Amino acid sequence: MAQHNELGQLGEQLATDYLIKKGYEIVVRNYVFQKAEIDIIAKYNNVMICVEVKTRNSDFFGDPQEFVTPSKIKLLVKAMDAFILEHDIELETRFDIVAVLKNKTTEQLTHYEDAFYHF
Repeated sequence: MAQHNELGQLGEQLATDYLIKKGYEIVVRNYVFQKAEIDIIAKYNNVMICVEVKTRNSDFFGDPQEFVTPSKIKLLVKAMDAFILEHDIELETRFDIVAVLKNKTTEQLTHYEDAFYHF
């Protein structure tokens, strides 16, 4: 497996562990709809949350959350809509980003709630 894929999987696991510690219920990981994949779908305080995890080993080229593009946001919204319809869920929905900076000397997680409205 390519090193960037391993880093991405590690970042998703770190984000999952972090969310569970905060009291989030993980509903599903790696939900795929057409061309979109939602890293984590969670539930917290009667809100369904689509979580995009961005993992980098350096912030040299920018913070991890800056790599969530408008086209990626469109795909995530479309996939989350499909998940909500598929499971007949009638809860409020929110889109978060968990930015993970992980290398030999650093492990930093930053959770951006309602992230798509802040970027």
